[in-house]
Amino acid sequence: MKVQGLTPILNVSNLEESFAWFAKLGWEKRWAWGDPAGFGAAGNGDCEIFLCLDGQGSRGGPMPRHVWHDDTGGTWMTWWVSTLAEVDAAHRLALEQAITVTLVPMNMEWNVRECHLRHPDGHMFRVSCGLPEK
Repeated sequence: MKVQGLTPILNVSNLEESFAWFAKLGWEKRWAWGDPAGFGAAGNGDCEIFLCLDGQGSRGGPMPRHVWHDDTGGTWMTWWVSTLAEVDAAHRLALEQAITVTLVPMNMEWNVRECHLRHPDGHMFRVSCGLPEK
């Protein structure tokens, strides 16, 4: 088997509010299916995330008690960006848009700079860029 692509699916409590949340970070609503819509896609460049209203996975609960532990039940994923400055810019944009930031930009011991953003349904996004080789 050779996989040609991968599209995560997130369980969301409100499809239109989720499209609006992603739009604050530069994503666009690509399509919505159903009447009323219960499934759709948000995209950014070549990347796409499917959003499913009340299905296909779990949603998160309360804020995590520890930065590195996923005790919310939400989905975690990493958004890779091209430059370290883009990690910092994503953090600034999130603050400007009142998006929950659970980790400010930091250089990690695994040679990545990242910040963490939390979707209202508890899904966590690590905005990351590899650090230059030493």
